[in-house]
Order: sequence, then C-alpha cells, then structure tokens
Amino acid sequence: MATPETTLHIKNMVCDRCVRVVMEELERLGLKARRVVLGEAVIESGAGLDMKAIRAGLRDSGFDLLEGKTARVIEKVKRLIIELIHSGKVRGMKVNLSVYLSQATSKDYHTLSSLFSSVESVTIERFFILQRIERAKELMIYDELSLGEIAYQLGYSSTSHLSNQFKQTTGLSPRAFKRARQQERRALDAVQRA
Repeated sequence: MATPETTLHIKNMVCDRCVRVVMEELERLGLKARRVVLGEAVIESGAGLDMKAIRAGLRDSGFDLLEGKTARVIEKVKRLIIELIHSGKVRGMKVNLSVYLSQATSKDYHTLSSLFSSVESVTIERFFILQRIERAKELMIYDELSLGEIAYQLGYSSTSHLSNQFKQTTGLSPRAFKRARQQERRALDAVQRA
C-alpha cells in the first residue's frame, strides 16, 4: 500500500537555492520530501502531520504556506514571470506576456489580471517591469554585459527602451546607477512596489 502524500504550496520560492532550503527545512522537521520544485513540495503524510510546525519552519527561512486557490494562482503568476526573466526566455518570446500567462495557467488573462491587482495592489504588467529592472540592476552590477546585451537578454526592443524604463522606475539612468555605486537591489520576493 502506498504511503499517503500531501502537496504543500509554498510562497516566495524563486530560485534553486530556495528549493534546497525548503528541502533542508522539511528534513529538519523529520518529513520525507518526495519532490520539491519552485512553489511546491510533495511530502509523505502519515498521521499527525503538524502544519503549524511546517508553517513556522518555512517562515523562519522566509517562506510561507499558501492556502486557497487564489494565493496559489498569484504565486504561480509571480513564479512564471521570474522564471521567464531569469531564464532568458523573455528575449525570444513569440507571444506577449498576457498570452503566455493565460496558456501557462489555463486561465483567462482578464481574470488573472483582476485577481493579481486586487491582492498584490500592483498590476501584472508593473510587476513584470519591476522584475525586469531588478534583473537589469543585477546584470549591471556584475559588469559582464554591455547595456545593449542586457537589453537584448531582457527582451527590450532597444537599449533606449531599457534606459527609459530604468529611469522611470529607479529615478536614475543606467549610467548614473552604475556610477553612483548605490546599486541597491531587493530580494525577488520583495519586488512588488516602486
């Protein structure tokens, strides 16, 4: 007879390191994880699964359990946007963001947009821009790519498009940002409002 399993939906998982941290936290709690991927962990669930302890352990590491369908959908949209930007797939997209998200979530974009805005107090489009600008900051700090290469990698139509959006969002031109050495970056899960 197969051991029963429980799927945990987890907020703020945005990278491979997050997967490792969640896996370690579950092990620390004495739980056997069958699978851990961004936003989700499948664990063996015998009798007496202590959800309060799981939630507390995840919170200590900067994560949280998602409860309810709305929270899971919003977290999936965030995760899809972050993956799209960090994987470099944004530069070769054949469809626009709304179509991509609709297809990936099997939900109407208008519904996604309304849901996201009502809960996050920011539009999907603004969240996407903020994530792209944060990635641009990261790439500028690394100083391995030219601004044109960064614009290309992030799917901008031109360097000037990136520069204009960067200045609108941060108040600094990319050149001024690099010169100022302020280079303030935020954690990906904290990038929501500017």
